[in-house]
Amino acid sequence: MNMNVILDQFPILSVPENGKRLIYLDNAATSFKPLSVLKAVDDYYRMDNANPHRGVYTLGVRSTDIHENARQTAARFINADPEEIIFTQNATEALNLIAYSYGMEFLRKGDEILISVAEHHSNLVPWQRVARLTGSKLVYLYPGSDGGITEEELDQKINTRTKLIAIAHVSNVLGTEAPVKSIVARARQCGAAVVLDCAQSVSHMPIDVKELGVDFAAFSGHKMYAPMGIGVLYGKKELLEEMPPFLSGGDMIASVHEQTVSYAEVPRRFEAGTRNVGGEAGLAAAMEYITSIGWDSIRNHEHVLMDQMLSGLNALPYVTVYGSTDSRDRFGVISFNVEGVHPHDTATILDSEGIAVRAGHHCAQPLMEYMGIGSCVRASIAIYNTEEDISVFLNSLKQVRRWMGYGA
Repeated sequence: MNMNVILDQFPILSVPENGKRLIYLDNAATSFKPLSVLKAVDDYYRMDNANPHRGVYTLGVRSTDIHENARQTAARFINADPEEIIFTQNATEALNLIAYSYGMEFLRKGDEILISVAEHHSNLVPWQRVARLTGSKLVYLYPGSDGGITEEELDQKINTRTKLIAIAHVSNVLGTEAPVKSIVARARQCGAAVVLDCAQSVSHMPIDVKELGVDFAAFSGHKMYAPMGIGVLYGKKELLEEMPPFLSGGDMIASVHEQTVSYAEVPRRFEAGTRNVGGEAGLAAAMEYITSIGWDSIRNHEHVLMDQMLSGLNALPYVTVYGSTDSRDRFGVISFNVEGVHPHDTATILDSEGIAVRAGHHCAQPLMEYMGIGSCVRASIAIYNTEEDISVFLNSLKQVRRWMGYGA
């Protein structure tokens, strides 16, 4: 990776923050957008703006082509079939769609829904609601000291009552990868569906839904260099065809009469209303941008940064790092606390140096409770971060306790 070329693609990085060079380490929340993505969105609204699947005029056909070509790009990106790709506004909507159109429809009293205590609220609260309304039971997997789910935990929790397993591919707090293939193998033995939340993994590793064998997968565009307001739900076609629509309205119907309705074929039955075609154009451009760099280059670059950051944090005696101490077990995220300093104070002090990190419960309050903390600081990287970024971050972190009145 030529970092000068990479950095030139992200204009926001040239804008100072608090009078300092911006060092953005909150990529797990959202990522910046390269020029190719900005151009794709701008070009759509300047030259191709029309409502897809409506008009037969040329402009409308161009808009429809952009919409469907983006579906083809998304399918190639995760090795799915195009009719298995549903556009949503984000991973949250995608997970809710599964919860309501699959969970509410097929789960029954006494069934068990298995999730990790480390799940983002978007992959937890919908299943709480499904459990309450269907009479099914929510069961939790608990990570070990390194943040990973063990084979023993899977053996203890997956059984004949397990009918759905919903798990984050990568934890947005601990950065650890779930043992997806082990989960899928056990799920097949008991007839459970597997839902994979790829929001935190999609920008850090290749995702092949056929190789993984999951039934559903969800991710947002804005965490992978695409615009906000666009996401993807993958679902096996045979399951989607059995599911009722999530939202009802225009463009998801085959025909409507006064008392009856028939729905469109998948995936359109799950895409009610006017689509975010500008966002879809940006998403396709982001996927093409990632592909042009290559997964090996991305992973090698990020591993160097993660190793540098983790080694630096572990060298500070007043810093507690949560999860694995091996950078090879992490993808994009490190969470920590500074002894005697509230996470919000840590983040505010770093912000004064132009360094953006996240502080809080990270939409993972059950995990915070399990770890015995109320909140923590999270630093997360992307392809445009550099070794210099990490050095400045670590040096600034050393000053945090001094700012709070400690000697060191």
